[in-house]
Amino acid sequence: MNPTRHAVRLGLARGWTEFKQSLQSPQDQGFYLFWAVAVLTYLLINRNNEVEGTTLLLPSVAMPSIIGGLVAFSVVMGPAFSLASEREDGTLLRAKAVPRGLVGYVTGQVVYQSLNLLPSVAVILVPGFLLFDELMHRGVAGWLTVSWVLALGLVATLPIGMILGSLVKSTQMVATWGMLPIMVLAGISGIFYPVQQLWGWVQVVAQVFPMYWLGLGMRSAFLPPSAVALEIGGSWRTLETVGVLGAWALVGLLVTPVVLRRMARRQSGSQVEAARQAALQWVR
Repeated sequence: MNPTRHAVRLGLARGWTEFKQSLQSPQDQGFYLFWAVAVLTYLLINRNNEVEGTTLLLPSVAMPSIIGGLVAFSVVMGPAFSLASEREDGTLLRAKAVPRGLVGYVTGQVVYQSLNLLPSVAVILVPGFLLFDELMHRGVAGWLTVSWVLALGLVATLPIGMILGSLVKSTQMVATWGMLPIMVLAGISGIFYPVQQLWGWVQVVAQVFPMYWLGLGMRSAFLPPSAVALEIGGSWRTLETVGVLGAWALVGLLVTPVVLRRMARRQSGSQVEAARQAALQWVR
């Protein structure tokens, strides 16, 4: 059997197994519940507030933006934490010792992180449809837009998480170099309020990164045509959304394999032991 094909098959099976285990994990269930409660509480508090300049209520506008932001957050932080922690506990070193082991490992991560989006989005979206009216204005066309925005957004942001997890020296540093910048981007990317309320140069910075375009793509899927007046230039900018997310995806697909190979070459038993000792010191 072709070694690469065999490694991919093992990776697919591993990703599916990890996803099933995640659904049964109290820690992961608590994570899903926390985000659902936080988002729905925010929307319920503002359920009667109209968005300035429209007749739309805030939940109708904020829900798709929040989903776009959550996708970016989950798909970056998930693989970043996984790579950093599994480098420390020796999982990556063991994968490196097996022929095409890293191919199988990366395949498993892609499958697991992709499937993990489903409960993350569902725990917000399903209660949202029960609690709020008129969330999806475009019907089938809207759901088709959701599908391609999610798929392209996944390919654009997943490599960022893998690169981050490969470069940081410990899991503790993932929060510093990953979570904090993402929270800042969420604040300037129009997730919680229109990006036009910010300074011009901040709007430019926000539009460089995938999170803004994920939120814009989701709003174009959920909101009625009249809501386009809330956007920069009065347009959903679909071609620009495809272009920016596609550019991030292309760069990620080119850079990620190089970074992963360099990380794998540096992996050794002594590094794993040093990382384990450092983690024990941090716990103490």
